[in-house]
Amino acid sequence: MDLVKRLEEYRDRERALAWEGTFAQYFEIACKRPKVARLSHERIYDMIMEAGVETTRNGELRYNFFSQEIFGIEKALQQIVDYFHSAAQRLEVRKRILLLMGPVGGGKSTIVQLLKRGLEAYTRTEAGAVYAIKGCPMHEEPLHLIPQELRPDIEKEFGLYIEGDLCPRCRYMLDNEYHGRIEDVPVQRIAFSEKYRIGIGTFTPSDPKSQDISELVGGIDLSTIGEVGVESDPRAYRFDGELNVANRGLMEFIEMLKVDEKFLYVLLTLSQEQNIKTGRFSMIYADEVVVSHTNEHEYQAFVGNKKSEALQDRIILVRVPYNLRVSDEIKIYEKLLKQSALHNVHIAPYTLRIASIFAVLTRLEPSKKAGMSLMKKLRLYDGEDIEDFKQKDVRELQEEAQREGMDGISPRYVINRLSNALVRQNVTCINPIDALRALRDGLDQHTSITREERERYLNFISEARKEYDELAKKEVQRAFVYSYEEAARTLLNNYLDNVEAYCNKTKLRDPITDEEIDPDEQLMRSIEEQIGITENAKRAFREEILIRISSLARKGLTFDYTSHERLKEAIEKKLFADLRDVVKITTSTRTPDKEQRRKINEVVERLVTEHGYCYVCANEILRYVGSLLNR
Repeated sequence: MDLVKRLEEYRDRERALAWEGTFAQYFEIACKRPKVARLSHERIYDMIMEAGVETTRNGELRYNFFSQEIFGIEKALQQIVDYFHSAAQRLEVRKRILLLMGPVGGGKSTIVQLLKRGLEAYTRTEAGAVYAIKGCPMHEEPLHLIPQELRPDIEKEFGLYIEGDLCPRCRYMLDNEYHGRIEDVPVQRIAFSEKYRIGIGTFTPSDPKSQDISELVGGIDLSTIGEVGVESDPRAYRFDGELNVANRGLMEFIEMLKVDEKFLYVLLTLSQEQNIKTGRFSMIYADEVVVSHTNEHEYQAFVGNKKSEALQDRIILVRVPYNLRVSDEIKIYEKLLKQSALHNVHIAPYTLRIASIFAVLTRLEPSKKAGMSLMKKLRLYDGEDIEDFKQKDVRELQEEAQREGMDGISPRYVINRLSNALVRQNVTCINPIDALRALRDGLDQHTSITREERERYLNFISEARKEYDELAKKEVQRAFVYSYEEAARTLLNNYLDNVEAYCNKTKLRDPITDEEIDPDEQLMRSIEEQIGITENAKRAFREEILIRISSLARKGLTFDYTSHERLKEAIEKKLFADLRDVVKITTSTRTPDKEQRRKINEVVERLVTEHGYCYVCANEILRYVGSLLNR
C-alpha cells in the first residue's frame, strides 16, 4: 500500500508540472519571473550555483553540484564554472564549444553526465522552470513569437532580453493555424529529458561512411511529401536531429574529434552564429551548450591539422587530469564500491588508502627540487606538511610539472583489480596486501603500458608496501599500547614530573630513598626522540606541554596522555619500543601460551571494536606485523 501511495504522490507531482496556457498568460509569468526566459548557459550556471559553494582548506572553491561524484580535480571544475559564468553574462565565450580533454577514466564523462542529470532535475523545480511553444519540435522559447520591431520596447519596459527567432515549423504554425495571433499560441511547461529527447541531446560518432548528417540536424520526412507536395515545406521535415532536440539545453558530442569533417562544419556554424543550417531552409536559431570530450592523443592530432584552425578557434579547452590527492582517490573508490552489489565482503582498513597511494604515485612527475621524492610530493599534495617543505610549496611544484596527472594508472584499472580480488571464491575480507597483489598481477594484462612503465609501476607497488608496513606497525602498536593503558599513564606521569622539575629548575624526590634528585634527562629524551624532538628543541617542547597542562587546569580539565597529539604519539612509540619483544613473541609464535593468547585476543577485540577490522583481517595484521618484527 505504501508503494501505491508513493505512485499517487508521483503522479500528483507530474500533473503539477504539466502547465498549459496561452502566450499571453506566459508573458505575464515571464514579466514576474524573467529567469524563465534565460538562455542555456545562464540556466546551467544558475543550476550549479544553487547547489552551493564551499571554500576548501587551501583556498580552492568546492562546488556542491559536483562534490558527491567528482573528487580531486577542483582546478578543472573551476575552469568549467568560470566558462559558464562568463557565458551567462552573454559574453562572446558562450559561442564556444566546451572541450574536456584528459586521460581515460579521469572523470570527463562523469562531469557531462552530472550536467545532463542536473538539468533534468533542475527543470522540474520552480527555480528551473522552462516553458516552450506547444508542438514545437525544438521546444522553442515562446518570446521568439514577439516580432523583432517590438523587442527593444519590450526589453526596455519589462526587462526581458529576447534573442533568436522562430524555427520553420513554428513560423508555419503561427501564420497558417493562428493567422498571426501571437497571443493565442499555446505554451506549455516542459522538463528536460534525455530519454524523451527534450532539451538534452547526445551524439556518438560511428563509421564516417555510413553515418548521416541527419543524425545531427534532422532530415526529410518522406511519408509526408505526398501530402504537402514540396520538400521545403516545414511539415515535410523532421526537426529531430540531436542539435534540434538539444535546443535550450545541452548537447553532448562524444569523442568530437573522431567524426567526419562535415559534422565539424555544422558545429562551426552553430558555435559562430548560433544557427543550424539544413537543406531547403534558412538558418535555424539554436541556443544550446555544446560539450565534448576527448583524449590527449586525439586532441594533439586535431591541433596539428591546419584544416581545423577555424574550429580550434571556437573551442574552450579544459584539461581534466587524474586526481593527485590520496584522500580524494579513496573517495572515488568508496563511491564506486558503494554502487556495487558486493556487501558481504569486508574491506580492511587502509586497503583503499594503499591502493590510492600506488595510483597517485604513478601519476606524479619527479621534481627538480633537492630532497623532494615522489612520496614526499604525494604527502604535500594531500595536505600534509613534511620535513623541509610546507603547503606553500605546492603551487611551485604544480607549476614545475605542467602535464602532471595526464598519465598514469586510471581509477578504472584500480577498481577493476579490486573487484577481481573481491569476487574470488571463499573471500570474506581483503586487506592491503591482497590489493597490492591484485594490482601487481594485473599489470601483465594491462595492454597500454610499456615494459619500462611496468618496472616503474612495480617499484611504486614496493613503495606502497613500505608505507603499509609502517601503518600496520603503528596500528598494532596502538592496539597493544591500549592494552597497557596503566603503563602509559605511569610513563606519562613520570615524564610530566621530570618536565615540571626541569622547566622550574627544581629537584625531584626519590620515592624510595627520599633523596632529592635531578630530573631524569635520559627518560625525557628517550620519549622525545620518538617523535624527532632535537636537543635544541627540547626546552620549547617541554614548556609547550606545561602551558597545555595549565590551560586545561584553568578550564577544570585534567591532562592525560591523549591531551597532546605529539606527546601521545611519543608515549605510544616509547611503550611500543619497550614492548617490542613482547609484541614480537606474542604475534609471531605459532603456539602461544595462555597469557600470550589472552593478550592476542585483547588486541584483536580492540582492532575489531575500535578500528574497523573484522576478525579475519585483525588476525592477518597481527601475523603480518609479527613477521615484520622478526625480519
